[in-house]
This record gives sequence, structure tokens and C-alpha cells, in this order.
Amino acid sequence: MNKTELVEKIAAGAGLSKVDAKKALDATVAAIKDALVAGDKIALVGFGTFSISERPAREGINPATKQKITIAAKKIAKFKAGAELVDALN
Repeated sequence: MNKTELVEKIAAGAGLSKVDAKKALDATVAAIKDALVAGDKIALVGFGTFSISERPAREGINPATKQKITIAAKKIAKFKAGAELVDALN
């Protein structure tokens, strides 16, 4: 499912126009992104939890030259599915 299809589903399910559904989806995604950038955790009961995790710096190998390189530390976004979502999938 792509964004357009998701907007159509939201519009149909909530009785909104596609324009309003797109605005709602964009606002939701922006709010989640802003919260993660601020270091917050977002818990949607029954759906799942978005959080930030930090990967430490580590050594790797450049596959082209076989030389060792240092891979910098970075933050990543994580999603853990909630119990109701997991149950719905199984």
C-alpha cells in the first residue's frame, strides 16, 4: 500500500474528503517525526511504539578495497508492534 492508497482508506473509514485525509496523515507523520527528533517515545496502545535507538560506532570493511573503515555512531528509528497488532497478524 502506498501513501495515496492509505489516504483513500483513511478518507473512506473516517468519512473525510481525500484532501482532509491527506492533511490528517501528513500532520500525524510530522508529529511522530518531531517527537522522535526531540527524543520522545510514541506509544499507540494496540498498535505499537515508535522510539529512537542509538547504534554505537563500529569497524567495518570496505568491500571494494577490503580496507578497514570506521562506521560512525548514529540514531535510528525503531517500531515495536503492539499485542493487538501482532494478534491481528496471526
